[in-house]
Amino acid sequence: MRVPRDQREDRPFGPDALLWSADAGTDDGAATAEGLHPGDVEAVHAYARDPEVCRYTEWGPNTPAQSQTFIDEMLAASSAERPAVMTWAVTIAGAGAEDVIGACSVTVTSHEHRRGMMGYVLAQAHWRRGYATEAAAAVLGFAREALGLARVEATCRPGNVALQRVLAKIGMQQEGLLRSHILIRGRREDSLLFAAVDWANDPQEA
Repeated sequence: MRVPRDQREDRPFGPDALLWSADAGTDDGAATAEGLHPGDVEAVHAYARDPEVCRYTEWGPNTPAQSQTFIDEMLAASSAERPAVMTWAVTIAGAGAEDVIGACSVTVTSHEHRRGMMGYVLAQAHWRRGYATEAAAAVLGFAREALGLARVEATCRPGNVALQRVLAKIGMQQEGLLRSHILIRGRREDSLLFAAVDWANDPQEA
């Protein structure tokens, strides 16, 4: 079972540092982001094994062992005092399966250059309900405000039109095409590069 928020250790860069809640106006209720827990593996595997969810990703469809490894790696990464990789579970009241419907993350790729990467994944049953946009906006805001990143990037496959719309909606701009960028189940695929630049976090502009 999940530990109530008021019983968790409060760390500014810990797994529960992303304070976000969203009400997309659906019957499911409000979605929130909170730290992953060891007991989330079944819920994570429920979407990570879905071929449609993994259609444009370099991982998946997962085996149970692969989903367990993901949880273990993310928990290990988040245990650092100032982790470079932060991953949160996207949860929703009443969704079942421990209420986890996806995950969102930010990775600091360069502390020196204040640069990072962000991403998210949602279970197919919760697509087109506004949760993806809310999760992506929350991660981008955290990257800028809590981590002080001046540049946050995201990539997606050219065929993933829905993700492109989400990235554009939260203010990220498409900057280019990365040819033969990623290997997906034995096939090399191009990626589109999106980025958001926060000039307030750029020391040259300060």
